[in-house]
Amino acid sequence: MNVGSRPVGALDGGFDLQATLECGQSYLWRRADGRMYEEPNAAGGDAWYHVALPSTATETNEPELLRVRQVDGVLEWAASTPNAYARLEELLRLDDDLDAILAATPDDPLVERARDAYCGLRLVRDPPFASLVSFICSAQMRVARIHEMQVSLAERYGETIEFDGETHRAFPTPDRLAAADESALRDLSLGYRAPYVERTAEMVADGEAHPEEARGLDYEAARESLTRFVGVGRKVADCVLLFSLGYLQAVPLDTWIRTAIEEHYPDCERGSYGETSRAIRERFGGEYAGYAQTYVFNWLRNNG
Repeated sequence: MNVGSRPVGALDGGFDLQATLECGQSYLWRRADGRMYEEPNAAGGDAWYHVALPSTATETNEPELLRVRQVDGVLEWAASTPNAYARLEELLRLDDDLDAILAATPDDPLVERARDAYCGLRLVRDPPFASLVSFICSAQMRVARIHEMQVSLAERYGETIEFDGETHRAFPTPDRLAAADESALRDLSLGYRAPYVERTAEMVADGEAHPEEARGLDYEAARESLTRFVGVGRKVADCVLLFSLGYLQAVPLDTWIRTAIEEHYPDCERGSYGETSRAIRERFGGEYAGYAQTYVFNWLRNNG
């Protein structure tokens, strides 16, 4: 077991683990006490969280388990992998200069309220396939239900990993999920999303397409690349770009952001997803607009 700790004050801009993991951008982490998303203004807690990564998302081709908590200004971790902090730094974007990023977001009343409320919230870098499936399941769903779906998928189809005397299951690999029966996926409450998940997993497992192929493309081309997958429109594609592939300018136009546009930025409504997305990205500061979006999304979801 690899264990360690690091003062949060050593990170540029600080860090808030609970706000980061419970703001609706990642559905792979679990909270040890089972209270994920129970506290509407999730920020500043000290609960343990863990994530089990499938073999397809690790350098060792073996599933990995990382456990982390934040208490008294210190980040503590235990993991099955020897490079635990490097993995946490990657997954939780601990290498971002959050001070500089937030300084580049606009001086706007709504953005400022959100930044103040969730100081230390960082974006994540989820594995691309897991992020893609998570957001295919997100349509017309509350964050808690999306999380429950991903937990169910892991429990049914995920690889097992033993850690500290406990058995955990990772998010399913494309092969395992492609082999799932549509009716069985529906039994896990995926509903009409079940065939989308099954076909997307088949595309990745068969080598027909992979979300990783979008990485490095120009933003618009990367978004178009992801829409090849069944059940993936531009909003879902933007989520994967932002929360997995590092396109920090992406602004998914979900219900909360459309509400923000209607009530706070009506001049950004341009009648089409593409043009409205471009306008709100510019309003949110361009290069790091996705950070502003995530703060605003979380503030509105909890306070709106």
